[in-house]
Amino acid sequence: MPYFHKLDFPTHDGSLDSLGWLNSSSGILACQNGSNSRKLAAFSLGRHSTPIPWVFDITVVKPSAFVEYGLGCLEQLADSGDHSARSVRNNLRVMVAGGDGTVGWVLGCLGELYVQNRGPVPPVAVIPLGTGNDLSRSFGWGGSFPFSWKAAAKRSLYKAILGTVSCLDSWHIVVSMPEEGEEQELDLPHSLRHLGECTFYDDGTAEGELAETVCCFDGVFYNYFSIGMDAQVAYGFHQLRDEKPFLASGPLSNKLIYAGYTCKQGWFFTQCISDPELRGLTNIIRLSIKKMDSSEWEHIPVPSSVRAIVALNLHNYASGRNPWGNLKPEYLEKKGFVEAQSDDGLLEIFGLKQGWHASLVMVELISAKHIAQAAAIRLEIKGGQWRDAYMQMDGEPWKQPLSTEYSTFVDIKRVPYPSMIISGADR
Repeated sequence: MPYFHKLDFPTHDGSLDSLGWLNSSSGILACQNGSNSRKLAAFSLGRHSTPIPWVFDITVVKPSAFVEYGLGCLEQLADSGDHSARSVRNNLRVMVAGGDGTVGWVLGCLGELYVQNRGPVPPVAVIPLGTGNDLSRSFGWGGSFPFSWKAAAKRSLYKAILGTVSCLDSWHIVVSMPEEGEEQELDLPHSLRHLGECTFYDDGTAEGELAETVCCFDGVFYNYFSIGMDAQVAYGFHQLRDEKPFLASGPLSNKLIYAGYTCKQGWFFTQCISDPELRGLTNIIRLSIKKMDSSEWEHIPVPSSVRAIVALNLHNYASGRNPWGNLKPEYLEKKGFVEAQSDDGLLEIFGLKQGWHASLVMVELISAKHIAQAAAIRLEIKGGQWRDAYMQMDGEPWKQPLSTEYSTFVDIKRVPYPSMIISGADR
C-alpha cells in the first residue's frame, strides 16, 4: 500500500473549501521523492468539504504501480458506473515533488497511458526539490522551494488546480552496443531499461564496423541528452553522493561539489601527460541528423575543440542557464535555424569546449557553439583509445563502455505524443 503523509494546513480562512466550485470531483495527487526528506500534501476536492490527502513516496510506490493499479482501480470503478470515480479520473492532476529526474520518471510512466489507449493523461505540476530544476523553471514553478514550505505547498496546489496545461516534447533514445559482455557492467539510471538483444538497421550512415550481435537499452528524456566532459563531471558527483550522501545535503553543497569535480576532471586544465586533442569528441563521434520534414540523414561535422555535446529541448540547462541563447532573427536566418520552443519537434545541438568556455556560456556572456537543430539524431561512437564514454539525460549520468572494434550507436527521435505540464506562472 502507498505510504501516505498527512499535513494539517490552516483552513480558518476557508480558502481550500472555496476551490470546490472549480469541479465537484476534481483531484490532485502528489508524488514525492522520499530522498528529499520533505513532507508535502495533496488534496482531493470531492464531495466532502474536508480535503483528503493523496500523497505517496515514489521510493516506496513506483509511479508505474500508480499508473497500473491506482488509475486502473479508478477506471474499473468508472466502467462499473461510478460517476464520481469517472469524474476524478478524467480531471485528475498530478503534483510531483522532486528534481528533474523524478519529474521525468513520473512523466514517462504517465506516457504509457497513451500507448495503452487509456486517456486522458493527467497533466503534471512540479514542486522543485532537485539541484538544477530546469523543467520546473521552464514552466513557471521556480528553481527552488522556499523554507516556509507549508505555505508554499498550499500556493503550489492552488496553481496546480488553476494552471493552464502546456505541451512538452519528449524524446525517445535507443543505445545499441556490441554484445561483448560489457553490458553486464552497465549501471543504468532508472529512466533507462534493458531491451536485451536487438537488431540494428543501418541505413547508410554507419562508418565503422557493425557487430553481429547488438544489445540495446532505451528511455525517454524531456530536457537534454549530453555526452562528454559535462556528463563525466555529473557521473563523479552522483558516485560521491551515493557513497557519502551527507556531503550532498542541499543545492548549495551540490553545486560546490560539482565545481570541484569540474576542476578535478581537467575541464579547465588539461593534464600535461594528455594530448588535448584526445579529449575532443570529434575523435570518437560521427554526428548525423534529420531535419524537420526530411527522411534523409545529414552528416554534421563536430568541431575538434568540443568536449561536450548537448541536445537540448528546453531553454533551461544547468540550473536555469540558456546556453543556446536568445538569437537574433538575422542570425537564425543565416544559420537556417528557427526560434527554439519546447514543443516544436526540434532539439538544439550545441557544444561546450574547455571549462573556461563553458563558464562564460553558463554566465551567459557568450553562447555555446551552435551545431545544428534536428528532428532526429544519430551518434556513431567509435572507441579506439577510449574505453568509456560518459553520457547523461535529464541529469542522470552513466558510464557507457566502448568497443575497440565495433561502433556503438545512439538514436534519438521524438515520441509521437506530447507530455502535459501545468503552468506554474502567476495568473
